[in-house]
Amino acid sequence: MSNNQNFHKARRDKKDEFYTQMGDIENELRHYRPQLKGKVIFCNCDDPTESNFWKFFFLNFEFIGLKKLIATHYDPEKPTYKLEYDGKEITNTPLNQNGDFRSPECIELLRESDIVVTNPPFSLFREYMAQLMEYEKKFLIIGSIGAITYKEFFPLLKENKVWMGYSIHSGDREFGVPKDYPLNASGHRVDEQGRKFLRVKGVRWYTNLDHTQRHETLILYKKYTPEEYQKYDNYEAINVDKTKEIPMDYKGVMGVPITFLDKYNPEQFEILGDSRYHDGQEFADDINVIQGKETDRRILIKRKGIEKED
Repeated sequence: MSNNQNFHKARRDKKDEFYTQMGDIENELRHYRPQLKGKVIFCNCDDPTESNFWKFFFLNFEFIGLKKLIATHYDPEKPTYKLEYDGKEITNTPLNQNGDFRSPECIELLRESDIVVTNPPFSLFREYMAQLMEYEKKFLIIGSIGAITYKEFFPLLKENKVWMGYSIHSGDREFGVPKDYPLNASGHRVDEQGRKFLRVKGVRWYTNLDHTQRHETLILYKKYTPEEYQKYDNYEAINVDKTKEIPMDYKGVMGVPITFLDKYNPEQFEILGDSRYHDGQEFADDINVIQGKETDRRILIKRKGIEKED
């Protein structure tokens, strides 16, 4: 089984305990320090005894200038606890419920928090995002790149309510897994302390905290020719196989890979939809078909201000 399949298998089997590594947390969080200052941070899908999110914020509490840190522990079978840190002492308080992010106790903690930072359950990603939107929370979370294709999630990307984080745009990442997790994929290891780790492809940070990278202009160098850029059979748009090959002089609609979102600058491009949905409406059939052959999933985009450049 491939590493990416393990992410999807986790959703099916509800083996959702993937522990994000400290290096990945540090590499991402350093780009948001001014936005974290004076805030209440809530890690609502964490086991504080294992969570590197808790460890990161606890160790950097004064450096960042946090107001408060909260983390809840989840247990599927019994009530658990919450940890709170105010810069002086850690308070451990029992919960009446099991620490599920959907429980009334956790929702009350969500209400009092400013920013949520965590690795949510893969099997509940849609529901988790819906809750963040409902309570209008700032957040930085990690998840599968496949979430881009979710019918409920893609409109948030299209409307610039959510965007990609700063630091992960390709390759795989290593996650810790529970001791009883079966290691039946090639990309795994067990360290000297017996801790298990799994390498997973196709993960991304998702956030609504602004960062400089999403305002960087994508440098385009290729020019449009009808020979190189084929049109779809059932939709007026050209197909672009790689983000770096987006033509600099094409004024119409283009279908680009979902990884385009790693380079998406909302001042440079407009997202119109994807190959299944457009303007909130679902196409009768996927439109990413060229000469009868279906391509990979595509995002429909258009350049902004190109008329002024001609």
